[in-house]
Formats: sequence, structure tokens, C-alpha cells
Amino acid sequence: MHAAHPVAYPLLQAIPGPVRRVPGLGVVVKDAALARALLLDGEGFSKTGPGASSDLWTPVLGPSVLVNMHGEDHRALRRRLAPIFAPGFVDPLVARTLGEGARALEARLLAGERVDLAAHVRRAASAAIALLVGLDEGAVDERLFRRVTAITGMVRLARPRFTPGQVRRARAVLDELAVHAAAAHRGDESTVPGRMRALGLDERESLGAVGAFVLTGTETIVAALPRIAALLIDSGTLAEALDEEGAERAIAEGMRWTTPTPVMLRSVVAPRSIGDVAVAPGDRVVVATYAADRATGGFDPAERRAAGLKQLWFGAGEHFCIGAPLAMAQLRLGLGALRGVERAGARVRIVQRRPARGRLLPAWGSLVLEAR
Repeated sequence: MHAAHPVAYPLLQAIPGPVRRVPGLGVVVKDAALARALLLDGEGFSKTGPGASSDLWTPVLGPSVLVNMHGEDHRALRRRLAPIFAPGFVDPLVARTLGEGARALEARLLAGERVDLAAHVRRAASAAIALLVGLDEGAVDERLFRRVTAITGMVRLARPRFTPGQVRRARAVLDELAVHAAAAHRGDESTVPGRMRALGLDERESLGAVGAFVLTGTETIVAALPRIAALLIDSGTLAEALDEEGAERAIAEGMRWTTPTPVMLRSVVAPRSIGDVAVAPGDRVVVATYAADRATGGFDPAERRAAGLKQLWFGAGEHFCIGAPLAMAQLRLGLGALRGVERAGARVRIVQRRPARGRLLPAWGSLVLEAR
């Protein structure tokens, strides 16, 4: 967290109390119950409006993508996209993008090789981007992932919008990908754009959704999987995740502690009170999700602290992350490779690590593993 946000993270950590108005930033909420209540209150708090997600993403992605929509239009688009995240589509997609890599990871570790898990997952994310936009996987490498994360890396908490120059740079990357996505949209259902066409989404809607998935979805697994693996290895609890129940507990606890969306933004659209702080239309609300999740205690899969939060790290209500099933399937497969190594009698350990910098989501830039 410090490497990714050397200023914003300490600032938010230093803010006292469950909710407080901070000049120049907004109303900061660090309590899980208050966060859930406002996320469920769609009549009082919106993702569109001053300081909300729409201010940030609409100039880059256009007006009709889930991350910057609210109300009936959002609900309608979400219903149309829902089949893409059903198990029947998600499981084959994850198998295509991560399956071979997960098997190779397990085999290399069991063969005594040292493997950089962070680099390994970045390559898998590039393959996922290829499938999202209809690119040939052989033409995709880490450079594409770095170009995508350079866009999200420009996000700053105290700056509600991208600068015009940043919008141009972001659009250049997404427009390049959109050429391939548009061609895929006209093709069969083997790619995500083709599947969207079959579900009735026109080209504009499909390209906007693809852009949102590329920007917000692929980076999530790259940040989460190595961090959760490191937490389990450092705490000596990876061996406790060998059965399915233990694995699900470990993933949930890992998601609670790492929180794939550390901060959520809302704009106040009707007078409300958050705890003892009154808010009015136009106020910006900063939900410090990571702080709310971590307030329940330190990392420990055995304590089941994650259960009471009801996956707050993915949001709540109608804006609960539509891609959550995909993220969970990716985590299960990725951590399954490490579980396979431990089941074979070897112990996975970390021999080298380096945090990533200049990224929106805190992540390991390098996490080198070996098995003994």
C-alpha cells in the first residue's frame, strides 16, 4: 500500500474516527457498517455526479459502462451483461487464460525452479486481455499489460478527473484495442465481444464494456493473487488451505485483507447523514474500503473475519462487482497450483520480493517462489 500510494495511504490511515469530512478530499468513511449502508442507498448516493466514478471514467470510456452508471440504465445494462459472468461462460474462459499457466507453475515449482509469480500472473492477464478484445494471444506480452495499467496508475484520490493529456493517452491505448474488439464483435462467440453481440449489445455498448473490463478487471487478479499467496506463505497458513473449505476461507480472508477496490467513490444526491456527519447533494464521499475491511482484525484465515463483511471488498447492492465470479474463479485456479505443490509434499517459500510502484492497485512487482 505504501509503495503504490506513498501519500494517499498514510493520509487516509491518519484520519480519525469512522467518518470525517476532510477539506479538499470529501467525506471519508472507514467503518464497514456505514460503508455498506451508503452503498445500498441508491437514492442518496450515486456513482454519477461531482467527485464520483463518472467524473473519472466517462471521458475515457464513454457514458455507458457500468463503472460510471447509476439507476435504471445501469440495471438494464447489468442484466444484459450478466450471462457473461455465469459459471457456464466464466469457467471455460478462466481455463483458457489461466489453466495452462497454472499447470506450468505447479510443474516448474515441483521441478525445483524458481518462479516469479507476479510476472507469471501478468502474462496470464495479458492473455485475458487478448480474449477480451479478440487479439491473437501470441501477439500479446507484458508490454500490453503495462500500457493498460499505466492508465489506471494515473488515478489520484485528490484529483477527481484525468487531465486532458491523460485522457488522450488513455484513449490512444483503448482506441487501439477497440479496433480488434470491433472485429471480434462481428465474429463468433469465442471472444467476449462476440458473446456480447449474441446477447444483443451493439458495438458501442460492447466496446465500452470491454474497455471497462480491461481497465478494472485484469489488474485485479494481478494485484490480488501474488499478495494473497504471500500472505499465506508468510503466515504459514498455505498448508491449511489444502482442502476446498480451507481454500475458500483463505481466499475470502485474502480478499478482505488486500481489498481489490481499496477506495470507492460516491456523489451525494439527496440529504443524508453518515454516522454523525450530515451530507448534502454535491458532496463527495470517499469509502475507504480497505480500512473498513481491515478494522475487523489482522490476517488470519482461521478466524473467519471475512464472513461478516459479506464481500464488502466487491461493493454492495446494485453496484456489487459484476466480475466477482470471474475474479474468484481465477484466484481458485491460481492458488490451486500452489496447493498442488504443497499436497505433493513440498513447501513453497518466498526467496525474493519487490513492490510495484505507480499502480492504482497495490501489488508485488516481483514475487519469486521456490519449493523445497
